[in-house]
Amino acid sequence: MAVSSALFKTKMKEIQDIVSAFDVAQQEGKQTALATVVHVQGSSYRRPGARMLVTEDGQLTGAISGGCLEGDALRKARLVMAQQRAMLVTYDTTDEDDAKLGVGLGCNGVIQILIEPIDSDAPSHPIQLLKSYLQRRQSAVLVTLFSLEHKKTTQVGTCFLMDEQGQVMGRTAPDSGLQTTLVSEARQVLQSGMSRIAMYTGAQQLTGFLEALLPAVSLVVVGAGNDAIPLVQMATVLGWQCTVVDGRANYATAARFPEAAQVLVSKPEQVLTQVSIDKRTAFVLMTHNYNYDLAMLRQLLPLQLPYVGTLGPKKKLDRMLEELKEEGMNVTNAQQEPIHGPTGLDIGAETAEEIALSILAEIKAVFTGKEGGPLRDRKDVIHSRVQDNISAVNGMGQVSV
Repeated sequence: MAVSSALFKTKMKEIQDIVSAFDVAQQEGKQTALATVVHVQGSSYRRPGARMLVTEDGQLTGAISGGCLEGDALRKARLVMAQQRAMLVTYDTTDEDDAKLGVGLGCNGVIQILIEPIDSDAPSHPIQLLKSYLQRRQSAVLVTLFSLEHKKTTQVGTCFLMDEQGQVMGRTAPDSGLQTTLVSEARQVLQSGMSRIAMYTGAQQLTGFLEALLPAVSLVVVGAGNDAIPLVQMATVLGWQCTVVDGRANYATAARFPEAAQVLVSKPEQVLTQVSIDKRTAFVLMTHNYNYDLAMLRQLLPLQLPYVGTLGPKKKLDRMLEELKEEGMNVTNAQQEPIHGPTGLDIGAETAEEIALSILAEIKAVFTGKEGGPLRDRKDVIHSRVQDNISAVNGMGQVSV
């Protein structure tokens, strides 16, 4: 079935911050609303899946733009909270006369923002669904419905979350035929890891945003020296889950790495029994101990992880690989492909902080399938875009002619 699709990358840290801010608002008895970018035509600072939580007293968590839309969205969100009905707001930044919004937008696109009131008494409100996604390290799909044809009508909003086991949590779609179609397509999104947007025709015409939610990057830092501290700190700012491993008990301590989810004192041969590994896991070997790094590389090579970085010159990695081959290990090209030595992008990094920035930038580029070069050299747009013409799908899941 042909539908418009693009790889929407959700911001794990943003979701974490929104959930935390919602909990605080609940404790303080404040009303809240959730603004979500659900569709973009053309250029915009944020892409579909960007979110912002708004409290009744004007506190904002997250972002739906570079700061130009937030003020107007705040006013709309207060109206949504007062009326307790979802609203779809369109910002046309292609209009040269954007003074009517009171801001200079500086973009060139049409942005659809869905603003939903959060009813804390509802068992599966949008924030609760996001909480469920965060509770387990799994991919999920969040299904949201809205009407581009009738923007002034009450919007359906966030419907349900599907986890990796295919379990559905939340509200059902307005009719059973559409629900069946959405569940089927959500399974496809789970398999592909790519979000999808399509217009569904049936009892009513609705646009669906099936958003692929991926787990945060899990970064295992092998080495607890001083240069590992800024790496863990900066990765945590990104919302990544960090594990620190070292054989030295006086280095691998929670006091030195308070941001880390896990700090292990371990021999290299025992590390993998204590660390959960999946397709979103990256390793950086930076113990400054050749034998320790070699022992870790020996175990990591067969796993063909997305990213394994080794600190130090290329000749160090070449030497380790040669030793492993001499031991009798069959080191294939496929196994060597995800090994990055020296680790990091070439940005002229010298200090520990600069090296950390270089390493994290390369890991991010690898996980998003980017080259990591200057944006000015790109021949195409920065972000993959949803096609302007959204494909139409009827309630039975067939493309309408």
